[in-house]
Formats: sequence, structure tokens, C-alpha cells
Amino acid sequence: MSDNVAVEQEAGGGRRGRADRGGGAAARRAARSGGGPGTQLTYIKRQIPLYEVLGEEGLALIEANADTVLQEIGIEFRDDAEALALWKEAGADIKGERVRFPKGLPRSLLKTAPPVYTQHARNPARSVEIGGKGTVFAPVYGPPFVRDLDGNRRYATIEDFRNFVKLAYMAPSIHHSGGTVCEPVDVPVNKRHLDMVYSHIKYSDKPFMGSVTAPERAEDTVAMAKIVFGDDFVENNTVLTSLINANSPMVFDETMLGALKVYARHNQACIVTPFILAGAMSPVTVAGTLTQVLAEVLAGAAFTQLIRPGAPVLFGTFASSISMQSGAPTFGTPEPSLVSYGAAQLARRLGLPFRTGGSLCASKIPDAQAAYESANTLNSTILAGTNFVLHSAGWLEGGLASCYEKFMMDVDQLGMSQKFAEGVDLSENGQAMEAIRQVGPGSHYLGCDHTQANFQTAFYRSSIADNNSYEQWQAEGEKSASQRANELARRWLESYEAPYLDPAIDEALTDFIAGKKNSMPDAFT
Repeated sequence: MSDNVAVEQEAGGGRRGRADRGGGAAARRAARSGGGPGTQLTYIKRQIPLYEVLGEEGLALIEANADTVLQEIGIEFRDDAEALALWKEAGADIKGERVRFPKGLPRSLLKTAPPVYTQHARNPARSVEIGGKGTVFAPVYGPPFVRDLDGNRRYATIEDFRNFVKLAYMAPSIHHSGGTVCEPVDVPVNKRHLDMVYSHIKYSDKPFMGSVTAPERAEDTVAMAKIVFGDDFVENNTVLTSLINANSPMVFDETMLGALKVYARHNQACIVTPFILAGAMSPVTVAGTLTQVLAEVLAGAAFTQLIRPGAPVLFGTFASSISMQSGAPTFGTPEPSLVSYGAAQLARRLGLPFRTGGSLCASKIPDAQAAYESANTLNSTILAGTNFVLHSAGWLEGGLASCYEKFMMDVDQLGMSQKFAEGVDLSENGQAMEAIRQVGPGSHYLGCDHTQANFQTAFYRSSIADNNSYEQWQAEGEKSASQRANELARRWLESYEAPYLDPAIDEALTDFIAGKKNSMPDAFT
């Protein structure tokens, strides 16, 4: 089962889009409220401490248990003779498709993996740093359904896909265009990856993810990236970060391995992520789940270095619990947060960038359940020190639906998270001593010079919340947060303007896509 739940240095020359020309006023608006469309915030450079739940003894125990799993139980690499041959050459014990690892082998291989890397966007101003103190927000990934702006739950289309790419491009607090923001079921399965990748390139200039549903589709993604960035640039830099799921428990299948090999060979980043519904695909305990997660990541991430030493790889985890009554996945509960915190610590000890979390919920509509569950997930994501956050906006119904209203509500929360991660301003302006001296006892700060100089950026201003009087709220139609989000999404889509794309590159991309589509019949399975 894949993490989509339902299914699945500058380039130089004329190959880059125009840099963002936003000025100081736009930056001030963005800092105050998460901004309006186009007032992009850079990826987060966190200034707050990490929250850690495990001490040295606990971390060492889980690492020792994971080593035992790798040595005694092993990991299956299914239907991939090349993978088995590479592991055998590296010194692993191979019996059938089961690979058992000498103690320390995966860790020794991972010494070549970079702790931080840059994913380049076609607009250099949108490039992101993944790892270290950086945090990058990417939208929802994988749902086959959408909840649209007319309140309908239906299968997603390519038009929905384009809309979510446009919204992610316009959202100041989203730093990455993502991947399968919804599954466009009106396009043939064997061809839709071409339209999806093209949409990310055409309708956004932020970094994006590649297709992983078949090795040849990963190859198509790399080929399209080379049209945009140039062959040499792609081979020597990272322009794609893509999701590779373990088929938990303790299996990597042919599809995921095939895509991993393509991306790693071309120096593109892989997020090796065990997909966990604890109680079904891992033990019911936090420590047991962390042990299995670490073992699976060690095996999959180390394999990227067998393919190409130095290729970027992320320690990923997607951990949810399940209802022990119904077996349905649950979100926003304490145990997955503890897994995220612990996994982040284990990733840092390995020296790998870390991916987890998002704005996850099981609710079917953007209601209080969706808000609480998403807030609980997102808060732990930020405090854990997550570097790449998939499913940051738009996730609904346990990942089965991408929701326009939820997307806008989540974008607002991401802006708040970005402000929080900046930490406490201890500059002279931040200390505000002149204001305290000017006002003195018994007066107020509303009219003082410091307040007047800082009021535009002093506090985060929500684009969704209503903080006006009851009477004003009534006069404006007694709208709920989801209704305001609906209106905001409509306004953004109406005002969308595509970023510049070199016409020669656009033509080369459309020619490539047409040639690929004409080379095969449509397939919907």
C-alpha cells in the first residue's frame, strides 16, 4: 500500500524562468498574514528548539532492535534480481528474496548520503533547502477523490489537478508544488503521469515531485526535467524529490524499487517512507513501530547509495494508528506524534533529512474534527524538526479526498506555523525597550511610535478566521470558516496568472508528451 493511501545551483542559460520580483511591501504583507496570492514566503529556517521524546538509552535500544531485525529477520526485495545482486555484492546474506544485513552495513553505506541538499526549482527564487534547520511544506498527495467548491465528493479530474497546482503556486506558505495532488482518473493510467508532471512545470515554478507508479514513468519524469533544466544540470544537481514507500511490514516491491533506481541513478532525491498503520502494518506500540520504521528505512535508504553514492535520500515515515474496533485509520492521536518525534531523532542520528506529518485527518468534511486532528498532526510535525512535510494542505477523509476548502484552511495554518518557527525576535526592535519607556505606567501602546512602526507585521493575520464582532459577523452573512475558505479559493483561482515558462521549453515538453502518448494505447487499469 502506498503513501497516497488510495493508490499510490542555477541551471544557467535560458532554461530558467524569471526570478520573483516581489518587493518589500509584498514581503511585509506575507509576513503579516501568510500573504495573498504570489507573495511567496521562503522555506522555513527554523529558530525554535527541537522537541525530543527519547533519551540516549531509548534511542540506542531502538537502534539495537532495528539491527536485530535487519540481521535476523531481514527485508524482502521482491521481483528485483538487480537489487538482490547488488546486496549480495555488498556483503548481505541472500535467501530467495529475503535480504539479511551484517550489523552496520546499511549505516556504513549511508555515510555517502548528504545531510542537506538543495532541490532546484525552474525559478531559482523558489529553490528549497531540504535538511538541517529547513522545513519545506508540500501539499496533499494521492487522493482519487475531491471535495469540490460546490460541495460534491467525486472522482478527481485533470482540471482539479491543475487547480490544486495553481493554489499551491499561489499559496505563500507552501514552498513545494508536490506530486499527485489528486489522482486525475479521467486521464488514462499509463499517460496521466505526463499530464501531471507537465502541470507542475506549466502552472507553477516551485519544485515538484516525480512519478513513482512505474520505472518508465520515473524515466519520463527525468526526461521532462532535463528539457526544463538541461541534461548536465539534472545529472549533477537535484531537481526532483519523489516518494518511495516500503510495503510494510518489511517489503520493498518491484514498482517502488524500479522508481527508486531511476531517480537515484540520476542524482534525484528519494523519500524512503514506511507506510504504517500501526496495529496492522507494525506493532501496536510506539517503540515497536519505531524499530520497524528504522529497519525499513535503513534498508531502503542504503540501497539508494548502492545505486549511486551521494544521491540524496530522506528518512521518511508515515505513521498512523488504527481503531482497534473497526480497523479504520485514525489521525491526530498521541501515538503517531510520539512516533514522529522519535523517528526525527533517529533520522538526525543517521544524518539524513527527515519527512513526516502534514495536516492529516479522518474527517469527511472540513469540520471541527478535521481541524483538531490536523492541528495535532501539524504541531508535532513542526516541533519534531521535520524537513519535508508532505500532505501539508488539502488532506481529507484519511487521504481519500483532496478538499479545496480544507486546502485553504490548511494554508492559513501553515502560515501560522511558519511565523511560530521564526522564534522570538531579540533584536533591539524586538526588545521594544523604547516603547516601554515611551508609554510608562498606566497608559497604552496603541499610539506609540514602536507600535506605529510595527503594526503591519506585528501579529499574524489569518486569511480565514473571523475576529470581528458578533453583529458584524451577522451583517456579513454569518459565514463559517469553510464558507470563507470556499470564497477565498474561488478568488485565488479567478485571479491566477501562470508563471513565465520559456515558449521553446513549453513546446519541447508538449512534443515529448505527444510522442509518448502516441506510442501506446490508452489503459485505465
